[in-house]
Amino acid sequence: MDEAVALLRVYSLIQRNAQAKTLSVHRLVQAVLRDALGEHNQRLWAERAMRAIAAALPAVLHEQWSQWERIVLHAQMCVQQVKDNTSQSRELTMVLQRTGWYLRQRTRYREAETLLERAYKISQRERGIDHLDTARDALALASLYKNQGKYAEAKPLYVRALAIREQQLGAEHPDTALSLNNLAELYRVQGEYAEAEPLYVRALAIYEQQLGAEHPDTASSLNNLAALYNSQGKYAEAEPLYVRALAIREQQLGAEHPDTASSLNNLASLYYIQGKYAEAEPLYVRTLAIYEQQLGAEHPDTASSLNNLAELYRVQGKYAEAEPLHVRALAIREQQLGAEHPSTAQSLNNLAEFYR
Repeated sequence: MDEAVALLRVYSLIQRNAQAKTLSVHRLVQAVLRDALGEHNQRLWAERAMRAIAAALPAVLHEQWSQWERIVLHAQMCVQQVKDNTSQSRELTMVLQRTGWYLRQRTRYREAETLLERAYKISQRERGIDHLDTARDALALASLYKNQGKYAEAKPLYVRALAIREQQLGAEHPDTALSLNNLAELYRVQGEYAEAEPLYVRALAIYEQQLGAEHPDTASSLNNLAALYNSQGKYAEAEPLYVRALAIREQQLGAEHPDTASSLNNLASLYYIQGKYAEAEPLYVRTLAIYEQQLGAEHPDTASSLNNLAELYRVQGKYAEAEPLHVRALAIREQQLGAEHPSTAQSLNNLAEFYR
């Protein structure tokens, strides 16, 4: 291996980055090699590369993001070369789905949408409309649409995924609970509270029974039901659920995990709505610090945290502290989510309110 790499470097056909421990091939060299292969061999090697990528993909967790950054471009290039009717369609779908899910988490929505839509189409064709893989891919695509504010496109996919899981896994399976929770979230963000509540309650009961009272998925369900009560002004019902979710996440995931930050933010928002500013501020500050460290300074969740802390400062008359946070939140949302996203509209509204 060392001899082969050394020879290729002599002829400048390959570059080595000793610090990153990577080898790279110039795109022109790649193009020449592909052209020389012929159509059959191009397809053969593209499928081999795709299988290698599939075997190397890490879990889609924020702890693995540095590893994902090393492989995501390879995955994107690889799936461009592989046809949908390949004999390795299962591996192709997995690469499409997991890479798309990673890109969604990094708010690279346009790149993610292309991959997730393709994965869903392949699953429907190859595995059938009632297969669990189809439900998984429908759910991934629906979540992406919801993040983009495309609620009309998201709803039928959420409903479809729930129907498949209830049929294939049963009414009490944790994956069924996840689909119940996702559909309920869609209803909540659209203000359809009556439709959301029974789904949230049912999901929580399944998680507590099947996974236990201290499981992170139970914490997520508690958090979501609390958010519903918060949206309805039922603060007394929301607070103990938020507190319990935060305690589970701190214990199970750690004090610096993004999900812990989410719980801190939600509890702070509950205090803010009730005018308990002294209780809210340290939670908002801690939330922002975690998001900036774990997700990055340009992530939409960081923007939401900036917005929330700015609003707290505004209502207290701390205008010098509020303005730069509002401006920064708006800039992130316009760049990451686009000029027409509902969250961008929220930032525009909040900044206008600040100036008013």
